[in-house]
Amino acid sequence: MARLTLDDLFRLAVPSDPQARPDGGAVAYTLTTARREPDENRAEIWLAVPGAEPRRLAEGACPRWSPDGRVLAYLRPVEGRPQIHLLPMDGGEPRVLTAAPLGAGPPVWSPGGDRIAYAGPCGEPDPHAPVVADRLDYKADGAGLLRGVTTQVFVAEVASGETVQVTEGDFHAGQPSWSPDGERLAFTAGMEPDGDLRLSSSVYEVAAGGGEPGRLTGPEVIATGVWWLGERLVAAGLPEPVGHTRLYLVEADGARELKTGLDRNVMVGAPGYPGAAPQLAGGDLLFAARDQGCTHLYTVPVTGGTAVKVVGGDTVVAGASAAGTRLAYVAATPTSAGEVYLTDLPTGEAPVPGEALTSYALDDVSLFTPRRRTFTAPDGTPVEGFVLRDESAATPGPLLLDIHGGPHNAWAPVFDGAHLYHQVLAARGWTVLTLNPRASDGYGEAFFKATTGAWGLADAQDFLAPLDDLVAEGVADAERLAVTGYSYGGYMTCWLSTRTARFKAAVPGGAVTDLVSASGTSDLGFFLKRYEYTGDPAAQSPLTHVDHVTTPTLLLHGDADDRCPVGQAEQWFAALREHGVPVRLVRYPGASHLFILDGRPSHRFDYNERIIAWLQQWVTGSPS
Repeated sequence: MARLTLDDLFRLAVPSDPQARPDGGAVAYTLTTARREPDENRAEIWLAVPGAEPRRLAEGACPRWSPDGRVLAYLRPVEGRPQIHLLPMDGGEPRVLTAAPLGAGPPVWSPGGDRIAYAGPCGEPDPHAPVVADRLDYKADGAGLLRGVTTQVFVAEVASGETVQVTEGDFHAGQPSWSPDGERLAFTAGMEPDGDLRLSSSVYEVAAGGGEPGRLTGPEVIATGVWWLGERLVAAGLPEPVGHTRLYLVEADGARELKTGLDRNVMVGAPGYPGAAPQLAGGDLLFAARDQGCTHLYTVPVTGGTAVKVVGGDTVVAGASAAGTRLAYVAATPTSAGEVYLTDLPTGEAPVPGEALTSYALDDVSLFTPRRRTFTAPDGTPVEGFVLRDESAATPGPLLLDIHGGPHNAWAPVFDGAHLYHQVLAARGWTVLTLNPRASDGYGEAFFKATTGAWGLADAQDFLAPLDDLVAEGVADAERLAVTGYSYGGYMTCWLSTRTARFKAAVPGGAVTDLVSASGTSDLGFFLKRYEYTGDPAAQSPLTHVDHVTTPTLLLHGDADDRCPVGQAEQWFAALREHGVPVRLVRYPGASHLFILDGRPSHRFDYNERIIAWLQQWVTGSPS
């Protein structure tokens, strides 16, 4: 077996946010690399052209082409705040367009190319002033206490840099989109009274020069994003708080669902939830949706109809951009954490893989490929999973069950650039089992909602039955089983530890252990209490049943986590310590809930390294 190490893998360069040039002949994208010395994530703008090696353009992120393709706008820090820069593509130095006191958001060009809109933070926060809250949304993971800071829409003149604040109020505006005539901007916001108690968000429209926003949608949709696509205004949103995101046409009398014929969740793209913004492509509407763990691209007529898959297979699309009938996208595959592709939209129903313009795969490393298989829960429910192992390794061997978060996320059969310990463990003779149990995304809306009101109750057997199968098949050693997971996966790691002693080690990351206290301390606690676990939060809390736990446990948690506050880990740590269970708590200073994806490289490396060491200590007894 190969002696693969974290150092072999922790040098990934991962592309994202591809932007096809208006003529379809080139792709600008963000390339992110993690460096432990200095301890930083470096983002750069690169340009890929068919038949040539990609070249670096500038330090920064979020590239956006001007309508004529002659200028590239992007974000780059100035004195620690992201500001919009403009890079002329015919030569010359970039210039800074904005001087926003708290920073600017991703640039959105006007149709005429003379203005750029963005959504950015607004306010005068005083870090020493008392924090006064009248609503539940006074903090947010990754930002912390908001201290009166809101997100508003701004418009900057390209020629002069003169910037006007277009919206104002006690709300957070989403990314704006220009109307075809350049006179109006559409955006989403929750302006309704007590919207923090009802999870409401609507589509609004405001004049590009400022004024009173007009509300375009009502309670028929909880809007999460909006885009002008030609003469039509398209929104993404949900009809109820828990369920699939759908596409909507926003019309004079509100929003109506744009039918796609798919029972799949529309993915517009967010950290940990890959996808792409809806857009026009060859006269149709291009969008991303999750299917059996993978994230694929589809087209559908702009008025609705039957969607056609245009990018499929074992891929996870993390960004797409169309220019006429040319399509640029970034996708992870079983052998790469991400490559930039450029292709023509298919004329038939056969998905086209596209031409890879980049090669960021680790060619000097032999990666193990996840094998897809379907298990059956005791009640007959099929549960899809992925088995990652060295097929030449001795059996039965040690097995790690890794549980995804959400609970509405999903594992995919691609190289995972965040959970690098999977590959390292496989190289050391382990089997890594990842499952998409009830509530996972990509298997229909009924499956997606199957744990509502029954966290830990409806899905526990979806994890335990596959373990029984792999033990019975001789793949896994029943005496060398371990479990880990992050966020909801951390919750389930703790929950399973209260239900069975079969695991020899447990590693909950970013966990929730007490749903009662989480209801009032998490930035989404009220939402989760009302719409997700509902029922009796104490009965569904691992902490209520902690006296049954005997599994040696390593807790990994960000100190600045507002989604699953660090107090959740502290309670579990104290309870296990009191009961004499071997336990260790590791807190990462300044780390938010998503630090395992985009936090300090030193923290992410340490997270992976500690999981490997804990499993070797308590399961195999071999050195790490």
